[in-house]
Amino acid sequence: MESKTQLAPALNFFPTLKPPNRTLAFHQISVLIITFLAYASFHASRKPPSIVKSVLGPQLQSNSSSFDTGWAPFNGPDGTHRLGELDLAFLSAYSIGMYFAGHVGDRINLRLFLAYGMLGSGVLTCLFGLGYWCNVHMLWYFVGVQVVCGLFQSIGWPCVVAVVGNWFGKTKRGLIMGVWSSHTSVGNIVGSVIASGVLEYGWGWSFVVPGVLVILVGGLVFLFLPVRPEDLGFEVPGKEEVEMNLEVNGVVNVEKVESEEAGLLRGENVDADVGAGAETLTAIGFLEAWRLPGVAPFAFCLFFSKLVSYTFLYWLPFYIRHTAVAGVHLSHKTAGNLSTIFDIGGVLGGILAGLISDMLEARAVTSIAFLLLSVPALVLYRAYGSLSMFANIVLMFIAGLLVNGPYALITTAVAADLGTQTLIRGNSRALATVTAIIDGTGSVGAALGPLLAGYISTRGWNSVFLMLIVAIFCATLFLIRIARTEIKEKLSGKIWFWRSIHTQ
Repeated sequence: MESKTQLAPALNFFPTLKPPNRTLAFHQISVLIITFLAYASFHASRKPPSIVKSVLGPQLQSNSSSFDTGWAPFNGPDGTHRLGELDLAFLSAYSIGMYFAGHVGDRINLRLFLAYGMLGSGVLTCLFGLGYWCNVHMLWYFVGVQVVCGLFQSIGWPCVVAVVGNWFGKTKRGLIMGVWSSHTSVGNIVGSVIASGVLEYGWGWSFVVPGVLVILVGGLVFLFLPVRPEDLGFEVPGKEEVEMNLEVNGVVNVEKVESEEAGLLRGENVDADVGAGAETLTAIGFLEAWRLPGVAPFAFCLFFSKLVSYTFLYWLPFYIRHTAVAGVHLSHKTAGNLSTIFDIGGVLGGILAGLISDMLEARAVTSIAFLLLSVPALVLYRAYGSLSMFANIVLMFIAGLLVNGPYALITTAVAADLGTQTLIRGNSRALATVTAIIDGTGSVGAALGPLLAGYISTRGWNSVFLMLIVAIFCATLFLIRIARTEIKEKLSGKIWFWRSIHTQ
């Protein structure tokens, strides 16, 4: 089934926004900006639960004489368990919805699908906040809202990656998407600042304001986002780099499976349908996408990488609030604002990972390097982060840089590479499905991490950090084969990755 092309209303209403009045570069930049804002707003609306955890959760005696009273049903002895289950409800629905969202996204108009997802996410986020004014204390209400919100949120990622992948070739994709993928951390920062800033007026505002924000940005997406360059009469980016020897007698020429897997991760555009030179628009099947080389290893690597990243996303403000820094317990607002340092480090980490992977032309090697370096970073943060505010900020920044680097790389450049690889002959319609598989599998880990943290934290935070370190080592295991192939080809003097599958 082919999607029906519907040009964004603003592009029809303002003819000067269409070619020849505006160039391809203009629309590429506009697509990057719009999708950046879209997914940043998604993440901003996900941040409030982590900010309000310390308000909703079990009592903590602060440095003053006052107590945090909490909010039933999260303020009892099992409050951290209930909070972890709340995260599980959202992220489980998100991960399940991700698989279906990618499959649907390959078949309908991505602009409309994304706009609907943003509208639904905003409404559900506001409904959670309304529990404050309506004095709701029923666990099923909060869990139900989070489940439905997770389904709407799952629409966002496959759509934005597919749209960006449509507009950019693979050359320098790691750097472009490394910069672009900072929307995750930027959204977390904006969400933290907003939620912390209005928290003193009541925790409901911490949800309502980000909810309204994502609805407004959804309107921008509906009005202005062009899905594909062909819709405006532009050529597909990178088609001039077509290799004419990709297919011999109708069979893709691949030297060997290992070279094939490594080949999926190089930053050159070799998409082509050699017979006719036309792009295939038939959507790829779900199981067929799973069988593409490189998809499964990176999907399972992201499972563990996202487990670590989302544990910090949902529990870092709570951890800071409940861990004295220089002997002082910080306020809710200060803890929320301080947690943004982790995301600031993540911005730089995503950019560095993309840049380094482009320079080395090695996505797997770059990911493993960041993952292994993050282990000592987490150990140092846990051991020395409480000594002083300066130590906490520096070590948190480094941890965020190293933890979020491979997560950002895999969910953007790697997913786009795998979704537009030569073996599916330039079928860009497969991009949303492949992206959904990779990030959907990662989101299962994202659901598991915060849940485990909620239970394990009752035994001490050292146990939580040990869990995170074990997860990091598991993530590296899934990339060893691809990384080994990358290194072998480099040492043997071959050109890395996709180039290797063209040598006879």
